[in-house]
Amino acid sequence: MDGHAEPYSQLEMIGREDELDMVRTFLDKAATGGAALSLSGEAGVGKTVLLDACAAMSSAAGFRVLRTVGTEFETNLSFSGLNEILSPLRSSIGGVESVYQDALRVALGFEAGPQPEELLISNAAMALLGQAASRRPLLVIIDDAQWLDQASMAVLAFAARRGVAGVGFHWAVRSGHTLIERCGVPTHVVGPISNDAAGTLLDSYFPTIAPRVRQRLIVEAAGNPLALMELPTALSAPQLAAVEELPCSLPLTARLQALFEARISGLPERTRAVLLLAALDGGGELRVLQAAADTSQLLDDLAPAERARLIVVDDVNRRVNFRHPLIRSSVAQLSTGGERRQAHRALASALLHQTDRHAWHLGEASFDPDERVAATLDQAAFRAVRRGDLVGAACMATRAASLTPDPAARARRLAVAAYQAVRSGAGRTGSRLLAGAREARPEFAGSLNDAIVAANLLICGDGDVSSVQRLLVDAVRSHLVPWGDQDTIVTEALHTLSITCWLSQNAELWKSYSAAVSRLTPQPPVELLLKQGVLADPARATATSLTQLERALVGLRDETEPTRIIRTSVAARYVDRMSLCREPLQRIVEESAGRADTVGLDAVRELSLDRFLIGQWDESERLANEGIKRTVGLQYWLSTCDFSYVLALIAAGRGDDDLNRTLCDELSSWAAPRGALAVEHASAHARALAAIGRGDFEQAYRFASAVSPPGIFPSHVGEALFVCMDLVEAAIRTGRLDEAKAHVAAMREEGIGALSPRLTLLTVGSAALTSQGNVATELFEQALAIPRSERWPFDRARVQLAYGEHLRRTRSSTSRSRVHLSAAWEVFERLGAHPWARRADNELRATGQVRSGHVAPPVTECSRAENNCLTATEFAVARLVSKGLTNVQVGAQLFISTHTVAFHLKKIFRKLRVASRVELAFVWSQIEACSSTS
Repeated sequence: MDGHAEPYSQLEMIGREDELDMVRTFLDKAATGGAALSLSGEAGVGKTVLLDACAAMSSAAGFRVLRTVGTEFETNLSFSGLNEILSPLRSSIGGVESVYQDALRVALGFEAGPQPEELLISNAAMALLGQAASRRPLLVIIDDAQWLDQASMAVLAFAARRGVAGVGFHWAVRSGHTLIERCGVPTHVVGPISNDAAGTLLDSYFPTIAPRVRQRLIVEAAGNPLALMELPTALSAPQLAAVEELPCSLPLTARLQALFEARISGLPERTRAVLLLAALDGGGELRVLQAAADTSQLLDDLAPAERARLIVVDDVNRRVNFRHPLIRSSVAQLSTGGERRQAHRALASALLHQTDRHAWHLGEASFDPDERVAATLDQAAFRAVRRGDLVGAACMATRAASLTPDPAARARRLAVAAYQAVRSGAGRTGSRLLAGAREARPEFAGSLNDAIVAANLLICGDGDVSSVQRLLVDAVRSHLVPWGDQDTIVTEALHTLSITCWLSQNAELWKSYSAAVSRLTPQPPVELLLKQGVLADPARATATSLTQLERALVGLRDETEPTRIIRTSVAARYVDRMSLCREPLQRIVEESAGRADTVGLDAVRELSLDRFLIGQWDESERLANEGIKRTVGLQYWLSTCDFSYVLALIAAGRGDDDLNRTLCDELSSWAAPRGALAVEHASAHARALAAIGRGDFEQAYRFASAVSPPGIFPSHVGEALFVCMDLVEAAIRTGRLDEAKAHVAAMREEGIGALSPRLTLLTVGSAALTSQGNVATELFEQALAIPRSERWPFDRARVQLAYGEHLRRTRSSTSRSRVHLSAAWEVFERLGAHPWARRADNELRATGQVRSGHVAPPVTECSRAENNCLTATEFAVARLVSKGLTNVQVGAQLFISTHTVAFHLKKIFRKLRVASRVELAFVWSQIEACSSTS
């Protein structure tokens, strides 16, 4: 909301001098180019006071302030927070492009219409904010961002990351809400104040406290400013004077809650009723509160709470803000169940035109089973699924089930809630809901709905693939026919079945999937057909299937349903068609930022692998690490495997054998007991690539042939396409010429090269490796002449390296050999593929050419051991740690987890032979000095 800056006391800022300087710097940046700053910390640590200080300073500097406070009661109501932020700019909506106008009016609930896609809403919000900031700088302040609805947070985080000229985004979030803390906005952790500052704060507000009591409060508050200011007020005068002994324990949270309860209980009945509406609604919009309270004396009713410093009434924007989240919680907890239901019913009536918020309040207002209300919530849950909000869908469906009178319908809705909970990564919640469905209707057990949820729980947990597959196949076969292609239960079951088939990489299991898909009438959904025609056995994908895939991928540009985008895109991974769906996948990644579900994870997974294949390894690594961060707190281990696979490939390419081995061991140990052959093959692929990089061709041959035996492209093994050239090169290097030729012959017979330009490059390049003399030369030239092969720089550089080696060995042309070796070296250097760059550099030296650049990071010239070359990631970690950054700060800068930082730091210590950070800083200063003089 557009409001007055909340006044703040200089006394309240004791111990926060550094934070105030940081806020001033932030405002300077925001006034010109735009800026964002997130505050993270425990409740009561002073985040709100810092936001107040920022608001006051910004108002003095000429900013217009838009401010809101998140509330847990609206966490699942999409765009409620965005509505509160942008409502003051409603009159300016007409100044943006028409497509943005329509999107904003619908998303904010001003008009009815189909829900716009989130990227469009994000761009519309940026346009509106930018327009307003062109006249006067804007400051968007969000307190308790952890309670803001995820859709609003995603839009605001999108704008904050990209920056809007003249707009500052400043929010506060409670510690532990990692999805918001890691949404890409610079974050400052607001810690406790020092004991000296705590003493000064107490002395300023309570100068007569006895010294012994003063010290006890400082210890008990542990640097929490709110506790320091509030705890003394709970003590009696004799206690403050040390006449009476203090209790043995002063539980901070309980004491603060008691203080708020005391204030609230003393308010007039009408005031408490209006406060309850504000607490349950969360928005605090006076118009809504007035309609819900059905009173013309709203401000009079709120006055006692304002005088008690429980709330602040913003007269400009006509909103109510609670001074602390604990006050909001206390108001709700002090009310009776009947009072809460009555308040929700009044809010539902006041929000008739905001469909999802109306449905939520209507559900919370109901006590007895009511099919009409349950159906309304059911529809809201369906809309949440369509926009990718799986958490919101699970909440809506759970509430709908609790209000459903019919046991069969209740079991079905509980199953929907369980399914969406599992998909959102809340496996334990899903298991509990599934048990509830079986209890509601015993015959539900064994149904297709039951099997879908159970299968997903097993996939996410410890179930083996064959058991999951049998469970689904039996349930699918027993489901009543005919099957319609719009039968959601059947299609969801088949999508889950496809996951198990892909994991097993078993041709017989895929046959059961194909048989089930063929029963859908009149026409199976294209996503199911693509899994059958391309994903199942990509080496044998027909031209018709590939054309169908390309058309479907192009069609995703206009698709708004995230799940459909993911399920279509997954068929592109082995046949190099990801370029056709990068934009919609990127859209999902951005829209899902800050949201806990597997939809965003799946999009990050596909993009991270794609970025590796197209030679954007830094971005691939960033995405994989982002994916791992998103899995924190989710019970969805398969996603972690996907990201570990990508990181293992990058480690292989860059010569980080320790990390590659660790990640591959983790993949194998997860996959083996579950029969997840796809994950085992992914591990073998990453191991083979690492072995080739370090010149261990015997091991490379063993791992590559475990995926694809020489001369054979196993049925339904997609990774066979990834290791085809690895196998040929390893076979050649270990004297297995016949096996290498057999595999090249198989590549030609299966038509592998026809699948994509990259696979054409690898097929012809592999044939060149097995040939000699002019025949080899012609094949290498043919491979490098393939159109668009530059889109896969690492694969092309490998072929150029092999060609340069061939030309040097045959002494055909030294100059041509140098051209190809130099080109390969440059690509490897850019990627950080140091083993490959050293190999190219050695070949160049053999031709008489010495490069002026260094293949390895400069630390190799000044380190303490002969063979202690740091990888690119280790180099970056060492540099930041030597500057005094903590593991958390290093991880934030490099977009890797603190666990990964610690892993690399351990290796750095060993390689540089240091035992502490202090010693590392000293050694690193010598390294940098040496590098600057070399």
